[in-house]
Amino acid sequence: MKLLVTGGAGYVGSVCTAHLLAAGHDVTVLDDLSTGHRDAVPPGAVLVEGDVATAASGVLAEGGFDGVLHFAARSLVGESVTDPAKYWHGNVVTSIALLDAIRAHRVPRLVFSSTAATYGEPETSPITEDSPTRPTNPYGATKLAIDHAISSYATASDGELGAVSLRYFNVAGAHHGDGGTAFGERHTTETHLIPLVLQVAAGTREQVAMYGDDWPTPDGTCVRDYIHVDDLADAHLRALEAAGSGPGEHLVCNLGNGTGFSVREVVEACRRVTGHPIPAVVAPRRAGDPAVLVASARRAHDRLGWTPTRGDLDGIVADAWAFARARVGADA
Repeated sequence: MKLLVTGGAGYVGSVCTAHLLAAGHDVTVLDDLSTGHRDAVPPGAVLVEGDVATAASGVLAEGGFDGVLHFAARSLVGESVTDPAKYWHGNVVTSIALLDAIRAHRVPRLVFSSTAATYGEPETSPITEDSPTRPTNPYGATKLAIDHAISSYATASDGELGAVSLRYFNVAGAHHGDGGTAFGERHTTETHLIPLVLQVAAGTREQVAMYGDDWPTPDGTCVRDYIHVDDLADAHLRALEAAGSGPGEHLVCNLGNGTGFSVREVVEACRRVTGHPIPAVVAPRRAGDPAVLVASARRAHDRLGWTPTRGDLDGIVADAWAFARARVGADA
């Protein structure tokens, strides 16, 4: 298929692009490189540097596109609270412009990179797609708004557009391809636990903070559902096929392993994998942090035929650590 990947120079977008190319698809990446990296775009993809809101229509006007995978987004929760306009414009306004371009150029498939932040603080665990959506920050609210917009556009498309939204939980790990190629997390502002812990092992951070050790969990630290980025990419390829088989439908699926690991378990796994003691300190709880966030991915299994196969925590950490060490050498 001929595909457009927005945000394909970012972490998840670049890994999914690598998987799409390996599957034989023709891929164009559209990215403004504001947070992505030019050298993260896998060889074989065509890179168009530009803003999705203004450039997507011109790219799709070339014709013949079979689908769009939309990753481009602002994604820092804290920043979304302090600068909400950046998120409502950068996420929602941009996505509406993309949807208009998809409709104008009659692209039949859309896969959207959504988030578990749409649920806010869950009432029950594991979280299903029928759980209440009550986002607690503008980032989650913008992603939910885009999901609603996609539903409206798909319903009004007279069967021309099929869409799938994938709500991720905690994505981690790295993709290691043939010939030594690797794609992983390279955020200027890092907020994810595993890369933060690995920064301590790499010597670029002194210690890691565990926010609270008195949560109602087995070891007192928060529990989160971690999914390997390669499993995530596999789900996107399956979602692309599902979008083509359900024109006029907008399917929403959670992606996770269905089991969780505590903050303390993640730190211990990083210690095992790296051989570094990794100092960790207990800090006060953060407001709005749920004790447990774990996904039910049954719908993804039933509708997409997707089952994660890389759920071993040490394996996830090992892949992330191999990428981190390679980047230290590359960035030196």
